[in-house]
Amino acid sequence: MDVRTEYENLEVSIEEGVTYATINRPKVLNALNEAVIRDLLELIDQTVFPSASRVLVLSGSGDKAFVAGADISAMGKMSSDEILQFTRMGQELTKALEAAPFVTVASVQGFALGGGCELAMACDITIASENALFGQPEVDLGLIPGFGGTQRLARRVGLPMALDILVGGRKLKGQEAFQVGLVSRVVPQEELEDAVDSTIEAILKASPTAIQETKRLTRESLEMPLAQGLASEATTFAQCFQGHEAKEGISAFLEKRKASFSL
Repeated sequence: MDVRTEYENLEVSIEEGVTYATINRPKVLNALNEAVIRDLLELIDQTVFPSASRVLVLSGSGDKAFVAGADISAMGKMSSDEILQFTRMGQELTKALEAAPFVTVASVQGFALGGGCELAMACDITIASENALFGQPEVDLGLIPGFGGTQRLARRVGLPMALDILVGGRKLKGQEAFQVGLVSRVVPQEELEDAVDSTIEAILKASPTAIQETKRLTRESLEMPLAQGLASEATTFAQCFQGHEAKEGISAFLEKRKASFSL
């Protein structure tokens, strides 16, 4: 299947197993509207794993913002039914990022507020520059987070910190966001691209099946009892052990060479 790379508000490129998607609305700090969400959903749906892409990297154009939030000016023109549909679309996007078989990486610099913070939380790995700023300021508009913020943030940083961010208006710069567990890694702004590249390199050299199953099991662990999760892990481990990728990985280890995982 041919992957569409031409979008009105996205810059998309595919290079050696990695899909790069940059939200390109710099005049409104890459704010999320229906068109952007729809395009991202289409991109995720048509990304061919693992033959074309094993990693999806999300970023925002410019150095001022990853995503500064949802497009409030567009939302102001919506009816109640349209707002409900828009919110459900945003939630569908965050769930699609979590459920995707490939690894999703958020490369964050500048503002990651509201929907931008929610988008970053839905990615598997979030690498932030020191100038990143995370927050959920929806209550200042008489609103609540709508793309998963009230559900994911406490799971990520704990209830007291989540409520400080959600109702106390607390915003976290890159280093503090890392300290509380909101992001995976924080680096100086000039090192952000290199940090993302090194993460991609580590993913691409590993077994595609093992990466996929590890992501699935880890995500599922948040929603199931420990005993059930352990049983699922054991079954999946045994299945992976019988696969050709495990045979290659083990042989390479014993022969002291680099593994070559064919797709």
